[in-house]
Amino acid sequence: MNKVLTLFAVLLLLSCSRSVTRIDPATEIDLSGRWNDTDSRRVADQMIHDLFQSNQFKKYAETLGRKPVLVMSTIKNKTSEHIDAANYIKKFEIVIHNSGIAELVESEEFRDKVRKERAEQQDFADPATAARWGKELGADLILFGEMTSESDVYQKKRVVNYITTLFLTDVETNRRVWYGQHEIKKLVKN
Repeated sequence: MNKVLTLFAVLLLLSCSRSVTRIDPATEIDLSGRWNDTDSRRVADQMIHDLFQSNQFKKYAETLGRKPVLVMSTIKNKTSEHIDAANYIKKFEIVIHNSGIAELVESEEFRDKVRKERAEQQDFADPATAARWGKELGADLILFGEMTSESDVYQKKRVVNYITTLFLTDVETNRRVWYGQHEIKKLVKN
């Protein structure tokens, strides 16, 4: 009897054990049907591609005679889900930076940290190597937006449509240069 209980306990522990497998981060996996890393990456890639290929952006850049300088602002999450907005914004920044089509300057959050470092260098760094004041690159354009979702549920099916809308605005004139929208629709069956 004792051997049977021991065997049962071992089988119970083995059946409850967890298995972890490392996978390529680019692998698309959607377990819950909620917003995930694949959705963030797809939307960022597509929207920045659409922005840089738009006639409005090309005309703006041509008028400037140089690469436009962009600053990324916020993307408000107006969905009912928790979505890490900072991580989502970083995906847009990576695509912009890696494109080579526009310059990217620090957002408000990091700009203050850079300025603090510059101020400390004035007191503590060798004057020949200290960063100087008044050399920041000013942004021509600010990119911001919002994310919404619409859901429809019936019996054991759910459709969720995620909509990201971006606005590109000229910092000097407050004129909207570009307006884009991308949707991801998911059908979830339980």
